[in-house]
Amino acid sequence: MGVLSSRGNPKVKRWSKLAQDPRYRRSQRRALIEGPHLLAAALEHGQKPVAVLATEAGIADPEISSLIGASGLRPVLLAESVFRRVVDAENPPGIAAEIAIPALVPKDVEHAVFLEGVQDPSNVGAIIRSAAAFGVGRVVLDRGCADPWSPKVLRAGMGGHFQLCISSVGAFADELSRFQGKLLCTVPRDGKPLRDADLAGRLGWIFGAEGQGVSAAAARHAALRITIPMAAGAESLNVAAAAAICLYASFSS
Repeated sequence: MGVLSSRGNPKVKRWSKLAQDPRYRRSQRRALIEGPHLLAAALEHGQKPVAVLATEAGIADPEISSLIGASGLRPVLLAESVFRRVVDAENPPGIAAEIAIPALVPKDVEHAVFLEGVQDPSNVGAIIRSAAAFGVGRVVLDRGCADPWSPKVLRAGMGGHFQLCISSVGAFADELSRFQGKLLCTVPRDGKPLRDADLAGRLGWIFGAEGQGVSAAAARHAALRITIPMAAGAESLNVAAAAAICLYASFSS
C-alpha cells in the first residue's frame, strides 16, 4: 500500500479544505472527522465514511487497528507531515475520515434546541453533546453560530452529531415560529426559576450568544423565560453549562 507524501496531491488539498473551509463543507455536504472515537460513533449510527485517512503510526495503534479490522475499512495512508496538514487537531490521533453530512430527514421529534450567535466551537459542540445525552431530537443554529460540522465542534460533540437532526438556517425567526411546542429561553435574572418552571410537554430551548444572551427578537417567541438560580455575586454561566443544566432538568422532570 502506497503512502501519499505530497501536499500538492488533489485529494490532500480537498481534505485540507474540508477541515478549514465552512463554505466548502456546505457546498460539498462533506465533513472531516478526526480520531477513533468519532469514527466509531459514525459507524455505530450508520455513517459509512466516504474515505478513511491514516498514518502508518496510526494503524499500528491497537485501538485504531482493531476499529479498522472490525469494520473492514481500507484507509488511505498519508505521510505524517501530510496528515498533520490535513487535520485540525494539534496532536492528531492518526486516523480521520471524510463523511457525508447527514441529510435532514423530517421527523416528529419531542424536543429541540435553538442556538443564536453561539460562536465558540467548543460551546456549540458541548451543547450538541448535551442535547444528544438528554433526549433532544433537533438542533437549529442561526448563521451567527460556529459551523456545527467544523472539526473543533465535532470533537467537542463527542459523537452527538450522529444522534441528532442538525441544521444551520438563515431564517432563524421562521424556525422559532414553526416549532410545534413550548419555547423557553434563558435570561440571567428576573426569569422563572428553573426549579419552579413547568417543563412538561414538547420543549424548544433557545440559548443565546456568549455575553449577549438571547436577543430581544428571539426572546419574543418564548412562552417562558428561565433563570438558573446562582450563588450571590455570580454574574452568569457559560452558555454550554447553562444548556446542560436546563436540558437535564427537562429530561429528568
